Amino acid sequence: MNEKIYKALNEQIKHELYSSFLYLSIASYFDNVPLSGMYQWFKKQAEEEHEHAMKIYQYINDRNLQVEIPAIPKPPAKFDSIIDIFEQALAHEKKVTKLIYDIYDLAVEHKDHATHVFLQWFITEQVEEEKNAQDNVDQIKLIGDDKTGLYVLDQTFAKRTD
Repeated sequence: MNEKIYKALNEQIKHELYSSFLYLSIASYFDNVPLSGMYQWFKKQAEEEHEHAMKIYQYINDRNLQVEIPAIPKPPAKFDSIIDIFEQALAHEKKVTKLIYDIYDLAVEHKDHATHVFLQWFITEQVEEEKNAQDNVDQIKLIGDDKTGLYVLDQTFAKRTD
């Protein structure tokens, strides 16, 4: 594996783990509000992001290389508003998408066919992640300051099973 790709994949593990930590922090916020459906949704999202990190971790190991995870920054613990949280999540997902595209471009450039194929799953996943994040922002904006709407939306979030 090309050194640039190797380093980028290790960095991506860091970003996926940061995503997990960010979503755990958001889940804690919602647990304390309390909006239990949003708590559950973000906790599940954190678990999913951890799984993404582990996919990359295993891929590096499968390529007979040592994983070297860089330091993971501390996520925020305080948030201005519910819409701010969902907009941050959307912006974060867009950032992760760009990072994956950058690694994909490196794989193409260096003719690393295995990594090229491996990353296709992540590209498809990010389309789903961005759509979900955008839908969440749109729904929060749609209900505005309507507390009943927020309650109903929270109940919808609670139904997440995957």
